[in-house]
Amino acid sequence: MSILTRDQLEQAVAGDRAEGRSVALANGVFDLLHVGHVRYLQAASQHADRLVVAVNSDASVRRLKGEGRPILDEQARAELVAALRGVHYVVIFDADTVGPLLTALRPDVHCKGTDYTVETVPERAIVESYGGRTAICGDPKDHSTRDLLKRISV
Repeated sequence: MSILTRDQLEQAVAGDRAEGRSVALANGVFDLLHVGHVRYLQAASQHADRLVVAVNSDASVRRLKGEGRPILDEQARAELVAALRGVHYVVIFDADTVGPLLTALRPDVHCKGTDYTVETVPERAIVESYGGRTAICGDPKDHSTRDLLKRISV
């Protein structure tokens, strides 16, 4: 399993770069893992030799999504994501945005889902500042945990 602390991740990425590998970073909550998540991460993995997935901590999910979320705790969500084909490293982050992690890791590609355009990705300026690029990945945003929860509660 490739769930790492931020320090461990920084060392792993430095080692990959020393060996000439490119790095992509995708991020999200990944609560109640669904097909949209899988398609997003598998598409993201095509953009570089190594895919890092940053999973929001429980505290950041509560700040972003409100009480009652996440459904699964951060460790369970990280384990599920780490088990997916194409994912090399998983890290749990506590910030409200992935900006600080992008600044530290400087991935070649920052991958976001199709609910964004390159122009609307909040961290785009950070990625551009160090010469990286932003990629939009996955299928249309026809899947969401919010919708799944509504269907379950009916």
